[in-house]
Amino acid sequence: MLPCREDVLFYTKMLVRIRSVVRTNGEKEIAQTLHSLIASFPYFQKNPSHLVKLPTANDDVERYNVMAFVKGTKRPSADTVVLMGHIDTVGTEDYGLLESIATEPDALRDALQQEETPDAVRAQLASEEWLFGRGALDMKSGVAGQLYLLKRYAEHPELLAGNVVFLAACDEEDGSRGILSATAQLEAWKAQHGFDYVAAINADFVSARYPGDPHRYVYLGTVGKLLPAFYITGAETHVGAAFEGLDPNLLAAELTREIDYNPELCNAALGETTAPPVALKQTDLKTAYSVQTALAAYVYFNMLVFTWTPKDVLEAFRRRAETAFERALELVERRYEAYCRLSGEPRRELPWRTRVMTYEELIEQLRGEYGDRFDRHMEAFRERLLLEPDLDSRMFALRVVEEAWAWMKDRSPAMVLFFASLYSPRVELAGRSAKERRLTDALDEAVREVQPHAGHPIRVKPFFPYISDMSFVSVSDDEAAIRSEQANNPAWGGKLFVDYDRIRRLDIPVANIGPYGFDAHKKYERLDVGYSLEVVPNLTDRVVRRLLDA
Repeated sequence: MLPCREDVLFYTKMLVRIRSVVRTNGEKEIAQTLHSLIASFPYFQKNPSHLVKLPTANDDVERYNVMAFVKGTKRPSADTVVLMGHIDTVGTEDYGLLESIATEPDALRDALQQEETPDAVRAQLASEEWLFGRGALDMKSGVAGQLYLLKRYAEHPELLAGNVVFLAACDEEDGSRGILSATAQLEAWKAQHGFDYVAAINADFVSARYPGDPHRYVYLGTVGKLLPAFYITGAETHVGAAFEGLDPNLLAAELTREIDYNPELCNAALGETTAPPVALKQTDLKTAYSVQTALAAYVYFNMLVFTWTPKDVLEAFRRRAETAFERALELVERRYEAYCRLSGEPRRELPWRTRVMTYEELIEQLRGEYGDRFDRHMEAFRERLLLEPDLDSRMFALRVVEEAWAWMKDRSPAMVLFFASLYSPRVELAGRSAKERRLTDALDEAVREVQPHAGHPIRVKPFFPYISDMSFVSVSDDEAAIRSEQANNPAWGGKLFVDYDRIRRLDIPVANIGPYGFDAHKKYERLDVGYSLEVVPNLTDRVVRRLLDA
C-alpha cells in the first residue's frame, strides 16, 4: 500500500481552503492554484505542453478546467486512463454563523464542537479520522487523491505501460460546462498523441445506502437524469363562476399526485432500482393577484434512469398525464353535479376533454399550419430570450412553450410535455465491449487486493446513484433516443447544447472510486479520512496499472 495519507490530507485541506463555490471567482482561483502546483512538478517543467488550463466554452462565467497527462515509459502504448473530478462546490449558506470558516477544516471542527450536534456527528468531531468542511467530501478529497497519483506517475513514468490524463473540471454543481468543454481537449489529445481512452475513473463521493450500512462502494457506470416538465393550460373564469372554467392548478395537483413518489416509475436494472420521480417545482403562472383563475401552471419532475431512454420516459409520463387529466375531469364533474343539487342551478354539459401532447407534436402541428413563418418567429423569439442572462434553462424552456402555445387555434385546456433541462445520460456497463470487460476485471482484481487493508467491505455495484460528470464521457443511448430528447427540449440548440457525437466518439467506460462520508451539501459534510485518503488512492492506482498492463 502506498503511504499516501499525509500527502493526500495536505492536498485536501489546501483545496478545501479555497472557497470555490460554483459561479463565483473561487472557481477561477482554485484552477489557478492547481495549475501552478502541477506546473512546479519537474515532469511538467520538462513537458510544459502536457499541462493546460482551459476556459470553458459558451459560458457566461470566467472559469477553467485544469488538465494534464503523463506518458508512461514502462511500455509505450496508446492506452490511456482518465482520472477525473470536479473542483467546484455548492454554496456555504447552510453553515449559518459559521459560514466564514466553512472551508477551514480545523477551525470548523473546533467551532462545531461548541454547538449542539447529533450524537453520531459529535463522536466523529472528536476523532481525527473524520474531516469536516464544505467540499471535503464532495469532492476535493477525491481530486486530492488523483493529484497525488499524478505526481507519483510524473516522478515514476516507468510505472505506466500507457498514459494517464488528469482532469479537474469546474461547474459540475450547476451546468456541467467544465466536463463538456474538456471533452474537446480529450478529443484533441486523442488526435495529437494517438491516445486510446480505455477507461475513466471518477472520484466523486460515496455514502451509506441505509442506516448501519458497513460497506464502501465502487460503481461501474452511472445513473441518468431527465427533467420532464408540463405546461398546463386551463380555462380562465371569474371565481364567482368557477365551473365556467377549468383551474390548471387542479390539473397540476392531480398530475403531481399521479407521478410523485410513484414506484411504478422506478427503473430497475442489474439488481438496482432508481429513486422514484419527485416534483421539483409546481406553480401557476399568475404574476399578480386577481379574482380570475390562473390561465396556466408549470410542473417539473426529477427523473432518474438506468436503462430507460428519453423516449421511454416521454411515453411513461404521457400515460400518467392522461390518467391524471381524466381523474381531474371526473372530479370536477362529480363536484359540479353536487353543486348543482345544492344550488338548484340547472346542470349543463362541461366541455373539457383529456388533452396531452408532447412539445415535438405541438411544434409539428404549428409548422403544418403556419409553415416557415412560425419557425422564423420562434427563432427570433429564442434569440431575444438569450439576451436575458439570468433566465435559466427551466424558465427558458417554459417561455418557448408559452410562445408556441399562443399560436394554437384551439387553446382549450391541455398538458404539453417536454424536457426542461440538460439531459445527463445514463452510462450502462454490462460487459458488452472489450473495454467494459477490461475495466470490470481490473476493478474486481484491485478490490480483492486492497480489501484486506480497507477496514470495511468494499462492494462493486452498477450505476453511480448521483448526478455527475460521468454522464458526459460515454453515452449508452442510441441516436434515436438522443434525437427524441433534443426534439422535445425547447432550450436545445440555444440555452442548451451537448455535443453527443463527440461523447460517442470518445466512448470511455467509466467507474467511480471516491471518498466515503456523510452529509454532502449539508452543514456536517465530512469524510472518513482512513478510507478516503488511503484506501481510495491505492485502489485507484491498482486499477490504473492493471488497465494499462492488460
